[in-house]
Amino acid sequence: MDFNLSEDQLAFQEAARAFAQGEMAPLAAEWDEKKIFPTDVIEAAGQLGFCGLYSPEDAGGLGLSRLDTTIVLEELAAACTSTAAYISIHNMATWMLCTWGSDEVKAEWAESMTSGQKLGSYLLTEPNAGSDAGNLRSTAVLDGDHYVVNGSKMFISGAGATNMLVAMLRTGTQESGARGITAFAIPADLPGIEYGKNEVKLGWNSQPTRTVSFDNVKVPVQNRLGAEGEGFKIAMKGIDGGRINIATCSVGAAQACLSITQQYMKERQQFGQPIAEFQALQFRLADMATDLVAARQMVRMAAAALDSDHPEKTVYCAMAKRFATDVGFNVCNEALQLHGGYGYLREYPIERFLRDARVHQILEGTNEIMRVITARRILQDGATEAIR
Repeated sequence: MDFNLSEDQLAFQEAARAFAQGEMAPLAAEWDEKKIFPTDVIEAAGQLGFCGLYSPEDAGGLGLSRLDTTIVLEELAAACTSTAAYISIHNMATWMLCTWGSDEVKAEWAESMTSGQKLGSYLLTEPNAGSDAGNLRSTAVLDGDHYVVNGSKMFISGAGATNMLVAMLRTGTQESGARGITAFAIPADLPGIEYGKNEVKLGWNSQPTRTVSFDNVKVPVQNRLGAEGEGFKIAMKGIDGGRINIATCSVGAAQACLSITQQYMKERQQFGQPIAEFQALQFRLADMATDLVAARQMVRMAAAALDSDHPEKTVYCAMAKRFATDVGFNVCNEALQLHGGYGYLREYPIERFLRDARVHQILEGTNEIMRVITARRILQDGATEAIR
């Protein structure tokens, strides 16, 4: 068992760090304050392959493992957590299109999305279907050579500014539950698609969040991803990786806060000495570092389980997402406390990382749902031997 990064992984890390610190960090505060969606910088990230990290190589992606992907996303998140989180969502939507899309759809969209020239949104959540994703009600009804789509999706990252909507829609009856859900790749400018207002949020301000409404939108049959009824399976495969992606973004935010706080404690003087000399504060910094390392290793273990198709991959991803997003927020919060009043000021980046990291405990399945997934598996016979 080797916990060291390979030469290739170190190269990915170095490239991502250089891009993040050079192109993202200097502008992150402005993006947050002015609610700027930095599509030009995202496209520049795409030129390095960061918009198609784990999409297949034959579709223009890098074809990286999920473990390799965590290394890149962590570096991006340490510069601007909000933008890195959007890039992770774009990667999931792009991977779905490149993996399950028809030849026609991939020919038109794959390379432009893996390169970041065209951007994607992922549409699952609805007003009455959040944690209960199998209960979604937006419909796609087959009518000859196209589907007619009606309904609405909410909390959609990038909506109104992206080009492709990867949507989960009901093609079966409501009683068929998850078995009646199908995935679609829907061009974002089709007639009948409307976008709500850009939501005012606590964080994630560098990416717009809107409601998307469909009113008799005609979607060609060739834009279906996979077969009818396979949508929920595709969504669940995506969400395991999505949980790892968001967990990694929390780790990146926490790492940035830890690094900033370490330097601040050496410089800040109180009672005639740097506050780094106070043992009580040293202990808090030590706990932050310890929890952060544990979270990072748990995320990487879950990513490795996903890469190897481990039979317990879903529960590992759930545990890692719960732990890392809780730890990530807590480390940011401790960093703010150690900065005192300065941590509460917009002049310092700590409060932005804290605001951006908070939503990670909610999306991709709330941390309460992560506990439900974990507990249900543990309570099955033989589970404690399988998960160890």
